[in-house]
Amino acid sequence: MNKIYAGLEEALDAVEDGMSVMIGGFGGAGAPIELIHALVDRYKKTGSPGNLTVVNNNAGNGAVGIAAMIYAGMVAKMVCSFPRSSDPKAFTDKYLAGEIELELVPQGTLAERIRAGGAGIPAFYTPTSYGTQLAEGKPVEEFEGRPYVRERWLKADVALIKAELADRKGNLTYRKAARNFSPLMAMAAATTIVQASRVVEPGEIDPEAVITPGIFVDRVVEVSEPKQEEALLREGAK
Repeated sequence: MNKIYAGLEEALDAVEDGMSVMIGGFGGAGAPIELIHALVDRYKKTGSPGNLTVVNNNAGNGAVGIAAMIYAGMVAKMVCSFPRSSDPKAFTDKYLAGEIELELVPQGTLAERIRAGGAGIPAFYTPTSYGTQLAEGKPVEEFEGRPYVRERWLKADVALIKAELADRKGNLTYRKAARNFSPLMAMAAATTIVQASRVVEPGEIDPEAVITPGIFVDRVVEVSEPKQEEALLREGAK
């Protein structure tokens, strides 16, 4: 039951070409920068993993995180709510060149699709997007006089998430708003890979404080001083 891996590269060897990858974070809050950049480094060295479908709240900012994946050419499709951040050049250039596909999903719908994937609910109804291009081709039903659009669950091969604390069995806590999509993604992915700021022994995390139980976690690597996306952007990281 020990889910601790010695290094980022070893923890990430489960990510392969063509996979769907959920990446936690809302902007920089909770973004697993070290996992992402270790994956980018591997791609630059080996050409793999490529042709990825990435699920995140946004499509990257500047030249770090998901934007670095896009610049490297690893990403074939983005599933997100906000493809245009303060500096969306990586995604915008690829999209206008026809080199990356976009599935635009309203933010609440995105969260619920991921939650449904983890809960084993194949579809649900929401009024969001009714009457817009995002609802075209989707089934619509009426409930209590109001039209609702049917949305499908969203699952992934792998989730990359950032935690504050982890124990050796994979139980996790998060730092405040860094929690965001990560607990849902951990449930919806076949393999969940976690970078944690600190790893402790089982029992050191109060069971009442566990947000993601270890049953949803497969691999944990300790990253004691994680980088923050916004700080890297201010530094002009490339």
